[in-house]
Amino acid sequence: MPTEAVPPATPISPSPPSQAPSQPPRRWRQLALLGGLLSVDNGEASVLSVLFPALRAALGLPMAALGGLIAAGKLVAVVAGPAWVAVARRWPRKQVLAVCCGFWGVWTAAAGLAQNFTQLLILTTVAAAGAAGGGPLTSAMLSDLFDDRARGRAAGLLYGLAGLGVGVAGPLLGLLSDVRDGWRYGFFASGAVQVLFGVLVLLFLHDPGVGATDGRRADKPPPTRAQLGALLRNRTLLLICAQRLTTGQFILFGFGVTFLVQVRGFSNAAASVVTLPVMLCYLGGTVLAGVVADRVHRRAPRTGRIAMMQTALVVYGLLSYVASQIAWEPLWAYVVLFGVLGAVQGSNPAINRPIIASVTLPELRGTAFALVLSVEAAGWALTSLLVGYLGDAYGLQTAFLWLTVVLMLANGALVTLLYRPYARESAALQAQLRHRTAAPGTDQR
Repeated sequence: MPTEAVPPATPISPSPPSQAPSQPPRRWRQLALLGGLLSVDNGEASVLSVLFPALRAALGLPMAALGGLIAAGKLVAVVAGPAWVAVARRWPRKQVLAVCCGFWGVWTAAAGLAQNFTQLLILTTVAAAGAAGGGPLTSAMLSDLFDDRARGRAAGLLYGLAGLGVGVAGPLLGLLSDVRDGWRYGFFASGAVQVLFGVLVLLFLHDPGVGATDGRRADKPPPTRAQLGALLRNRTLLLICAQRLTTGQFILFGFGVTFLVQVRGFSNAAASVVTLPVMLCYLGGTVLAGVVADRVHRRAPRTGRIAMMQTALVVYGLLSYVASQIAWEPLWAYVVLFGVLGAVQGSNPAINRPIIASVTLPELRGTAFALVLSVEAAGWALTSLLVGYLGDAYGLQTAFLWLTVVLMLANGALVTLLYRPYARESAALQAQLRHRTAAPGTDQR
């Protein structure tokens, strides 16, 4: 592993283009398909976040029910994400993605048949178990489509496209709030689109192979105990896990529409309009952050990506105060504020995915992404439960203050601990990969 195989060193600059491994063909086209797949992934979560006010009225649910529904989906992802990665070591990743992010959509559609909270909880949780495989598998495949010099831009575009799809679906789902049992049709439609993308993945997605952009392709055997132990000693990875466990950025997506309905008094249909500009700004934020992050990384490979991450987290916390703690009368004010928050949040995947890839061996990246996203899901579950219960007890505005303002500022301070281990471990990995390329088969630790 990179933290053990090579002593600390100054980061090594990327290889000249003439020495770089050949790039997989049609990689941007493949990326677009993966982005579309992620945009319909978590369809049940999109319906819950947009149509919960209508669903709440139809089934007579308390505010804490939304937190419970989101938390259950994220908690099952803690186990399901690594499980899908393990399955993808024995079957083609393309087929596994088609199943977990595509055909699994039948469970999303089935959630539209729920007659009470218990049925809804079970069905949405099963649906979320499939979606849990999308994050780690697409992130690992992205690392195999693009080398370290372009991963920021690629990750920005990938998650920007995913956000765009969610943003377009938001206002459309919001229109269903005025239709009798419209939330049911939301689940039906989301599930059908997921199944459609499963078919598209089988027909058009090309897997470049593990390690395709790192000089040699790696086989896909299960990780050894030594490799997993070294992975769990990777300080950069562990600190990112701690950062994702204590983040409050997901609250805007899960509770933003409900906040505008319950706290600010807008109708469900009107409040859902903010989802499109938020996701458009998220798209812009991811793409722009990806481009900037790649340039910053080339100029400051030891600190650039970490500094960008820390800045984005602190700015998010400050903007959250303005958006949630100050009452703005016109809806357009929230469109602007939530949009800016979406843009700032969009920078996160464009920065942290390349960070994880740059300290992890190619054959362990799927496992590393599964670990981080599982911890992230646990953090999302925890904050969702807290928002729901704090919202019922003290009001959503107070819940937003503690979990999107105070928690995010503390989260930004935590990132300070990343600077030294990242510089050391990214340099070690680059040296190990150069050694592998120069002498294939001699470094199998």
